[in-house]
Amino acid sequence: MKNPIVSIQNVSKIYGKHQVLKDISLEIYEGEIFGLLGPSGAGKTTLVKQLAGLEVPTQGSNFIFSEKMPHLDLIKRIGYMAQSDALYTDLTAKENLDFFAALYGLKGKEKKQRINEVMEIVSLTDHLGKLVSDYSGGMKRRLSLAISLLHNPGLLILDEPTVGIDPVLRKSIWGSFNSLKENGTTILVTTHVMDEAAKCDRLGMIRDGGLIAAGTPEELMQQTSAANIEDAFLAYGGA
Repeated sequence: MKNPIVSIQNVSKIYGKHQVLKDISLEIYEGEIFGLLGPSGAGKTTLVKQLAGLEVPTQGSNFIFSEKMPHLDLIKRIGYMAQSDALYTDLTAKENLDFFAALYGLKGKEKKQRINEVMEIVSLTDHLGKLVSDYSGGMKRRLSLAISLLHNPGLLILDEPTVGIDPVLRKSIWGSFNSLKENGTTILVTTHVMDEAAKCDRLGMIRDGGLIAAGTPEELMQQTSAANIEDAFLAYGGA
């Protein structure tokens, strides 16, 4: 087995009297698409924020590339796309991309090339000069995804990346995820959409802050004699 890119070790998170994460342990390996599957409020976003270095656990530890998070030096190796779009709506898409490219140290020809590449991935090349305030919700999600890809991160953390995106483009974006995986990028994606979960190499099922199961979609269905991922999730106590 490869060394884990992500190692979550006995992680819990408590806000006041509310426990959001409950003793989660999980490892994610290089070059796989790992899905965190669970309903809204299950704790998925809290966990990925910790992995992106935006929050810390109440108990336990998270390690990325064998370094304990949060770790400022790892920012250039992680791409993070939040549930809410962090975009400057009074700027054009290109101006947003230029800004984030500068944060990652991209310059000149390399910057121009990467902007063109990521905008092609999300099918927004023809909208580079448009103000983000004139983008639809789905276009904003796609631009956020493009920004997270700019610096060729080794680990891509995507929180509900395809919400608001039409099915045809969603299929295309998942095709891009598989291409990134083949080039060695590790992808962690949160979702509550069962057909997306089935596209992942492995899944972690989360309910009420706890990890109720983990494995490949095939393993999880076989272990529960389920015909699909939704039935497997319900069988593990996801109801």
